[in-house]
Amino acid sequence: MASLLARDRLSALLDAAGGRRIAVIGDAMLDVYLRGDVDRISPEAPVPVVRVRHRQNALGGAANVAQNVVALGAHCELACVVGADASARSLRDMLVAIGAPDSAIVESARPTTTKTRVLARAQQVVRVDEEEDGELGAADVARVLAVVRTAVARADAVILEDYNKGVLVAAVIEEALAIAARRGIPVVVDPKYRNFFAYRGATIFKPNRRELESALGATMDVEHPETLPALVQRLGVANLLLTLGERGMVLVGAKGETVRVPTTAREVYDVVGAGDTVTAYLAVMLAAGATVAEAAMIANFAAGVEVGKLGAATVSGAEVLSAYDDVAARR
Repeated sequence: MASLLARDRLSALLDAAGGRRIAVIGDAMLDVYLRGDVDRISPEAPVPVVRVRHRQNALGGAANVAQNVVALGAHCELACVVGADASARSLRDMLVAIGAPDSAIVESARPTTTKTRVLARAQQVVRVDEEEDGELGAADVARVLAVVRTAVARADAVILEDYNKGVLVAAVIEEALAIAARRGIPVVVDPKYRNFFAYRGATIFKPNRRELESALGATMDVEHPETLPALVQRLGVANLLLTLGERGMVLVGAKGETVRVPTTAREVYDVVGAGDTVTAYLAVMLAAGATVAEAAMIANFAAGVEVGKLGAATVSGAEVLSAYDDVAARR
């Protein structure tokens, strides 16, 4: 089990986050929340009628990772694909508002991935997804490669954020990893199923248990993680960080070293967005000079803060320090 990081070291790494440059490459999306009341059933079909009282737009997917990077004080360049639609305009405006440039966003004929959730009395009634999740066509891939080359060439760390929406095709993955390797900068991967074994050379490969089991076609015995080093070798990555929800994380190195990182959450209110927060913190902390184990511990503190918030939320360095102090006081 991981020992607690020294507070001075934690504070120094959080301070060093300012000025670091992170390239986030992957599937950005717009999350739309429609909140209202239900007081009758539709006469047209046996479904509730929701009278919408409030509409909220939020950054989702790789865009949420980007805003978590910015919340740490780092600079972020987001390379993604959007459509020529209202959702894209909202997404761009929100990124610019938080200080993340939209210069690496590629516009495509496909729609911006948009997930609309209708809620009544804090209960989700229905979710509507507007998207095309097939792989990008050759012309779009070429334009993505151009912005990826520029973004990675001036980054201190790279995040590959895959939601299986078509941006992270093999050519994009290979190019980002190759440039990062030549420059000697870390790469953090948040994978999904489609290209699970395509990230050889990544610094940290961060699946959750469901993603890992789906890719392997078998269940994992996380109580006996001694089998995981062989998986690290198979993946061809430097480190595997397996996230386990309320059970924390397991960090496994290529040489077989294993570190358990228990959760620090005091109260779990909403797990939405916690994985994005972890991914952002891993990359920024590595860029700031943290070891992989230190980055995992700090990201775990950030996740413990995020799950205490509603929806996909950002976590500041000050909140991580406060969470650290809370854990230290309980030890």
